[in-house]
This record gives sequence, structure tokens and C-alpha cells, in this order.
Amino acid sequence: MKFGKTIKIFLIDGDPNGRMSCELSNWSGKAYKIPRIKVKDCIDRGDLTSTGVYLLFGKDDDGKDKVYIGEAESILIRLNQQLIKKEFWNEAIVFISKDENLNKAHIKYLENRLYDIAKLTNRYKVDNSIVPTQSSISEPDRAEMEEFIENIKMLVNTLGHKVFEEKREFKPKQKQAIFFIKAARGADGQGEPTSDGFVVLKGSKAAASIVNSMTSSFISLRQKLIDENVLINQGEYLEFSEDYIFSSPSTAAVIVMGRNANGLTEWRNKEGKTLKDFESNTKISKA
Repeated sequence: MKFGKTIKIFLIDGDPNGRMSCELSNWSGKAYKIPRIKVKDCIDRGDLTSTGVYLLFGKDDDGKDKVYIGEAESILIRLNQQLIKKEFWNEAIVFISKDENLNKAHIKYLENRLYDIAKLTNRYKVDNSIVPTQSSISEPDRAEMEEFIENIKMLVNTLGHKVFEEKREFKPKQKQAIFFIKAARGADGQGEPTSDGFVVLKGSKAAASIVNSMTSSFISLRQKLIDENVLINQGEYLEFSEDYIFSSPSTAAVIVMGRNANGLTEWRNKEGKTLKDFESNTKISKA
């Protein structure tokens, strides 16, 4: 992701919960964030009849974040169609070009790439029933569209959705802080703190069984992860099939160890320093 760009956000209705338009410095693209209940009001935005890509955000029946990724030669017409076709969404984010340089091949390329990225990051359930086909465009156009995608990722994140963000937060020019837990009943986990909480890394091993005193809410969460195939039973342990973000290092530690635990003291780096000590020293050094 590129840094040093200025993001300009305009409240179209003077309401932070209403429609917004967003632009980046030195970029020909433009974004709109539109609540579902405001789609009909967008007849006043002439540029929304343009070609572009759009994302519909909502939740599934289990409360999990959900997204649909699409393209259209007229964004406004398509959004009105989606009011009838799809019920789950409550908000749309759309991207168009201010100089109207996006053609059908461009938006098909963007749709396919955004779909692939969303599936790869695996933060949101992707509602598309068919994989979008990728159009064939020239090498210069491909480079331009990849830059367009980087700006889309930046703005979608800024507007409140991490659908395209990796669960692991790689920090440029910084050594990643990896922490470990090795305990009874096959527990052998690796993870790292993030702005969302604590991510346990794919391939980590959770205890094959739990102790009787484990808090019931954690027991329910563990079973949910098993049911969703995040935790795969390998006999002597349960294996994480993907990177998984927990709300806190303690919740992550409990699931890995199969017992109640304080993640700040259980997670340790390769030097044996606890997460608590690591974070304390980091705060002091920053000060």
C-alpha cells in the first residue's frame, strides 16, 4: 500500500451516517459510500451513471461479515437492481473514474482481482456465486488497474471495511513480533498482535481436549471454530486451517491451551519475553 496520499471525504448529506464521497490526491478515481436506504436519493449524483465497480456490505444469518463484489456500466442502475435482488446488504461502496477512463474490460479486471483478494484474505464471506472472469487487457492498462486496486484497498479500509486487508499486519522495515505457546495436550501455537486483537497463525496446534474449569463461553467458541473447520481434529491436537483473529491475546491463549489463561503472560517471543513485557518495553521505547 502506498503512503503519503491525502484522502478527502465529503459528507454529501451533512450526516456522518449518510452518503459520502471520497477522493485521493493525484488519483483519477472517486469513491462513494452509500447506505442502502439512500440509494434512491443518488439520482442527484450524475457521475454515478458511470462505469465502475461496487461492493455491497452486510452480514449473514450468523452475524459474519459478508460482501458482494460487482461491476456495472451504470453503477446507479445496478445498485437499484440490487435493492431487489439482494437483501443482506446495508451499505455500498462504489468506485468510478472522474475522467471516465474506465471501460468494460477495466472493470471486469478490477472485479476479478478484488474477488480474488477478498477470498485470499478471508475476512468476509464473499457472496458471489460465480467467480468473475478476468478480462484481457494490455500490460500498461494492467499496471494502471493494479494501482487503482491499491487505492481501492486504502479507501475501503478507511471507510470501515478490512475486506482486502491481510490478517497479519506486516510492518515495513520492522521485524515481526512472533509469539509462541507450547503446553499440555498438544498445544503448540504461534501468533502476533494486530490492531484487531491477536492473530493465531495457520498451522498452529490447539490442545486436543479441554479442562473442566474452562469458561463456558470459551467452550462455545472452541466448538464454533471446530464446526466452521477453522480447527481441524488431527487426533493428538486440533490444527488451525487458517490465520484466525481473536479479540484478545487471552482469548487466543485459551483456545490454544484448552484452559483459562492470561494471554499477556502465556504468549512469549523466542527470547522468552512475555507479551506483557514486550508491549511495556515497546511503549517505553516509543516514549
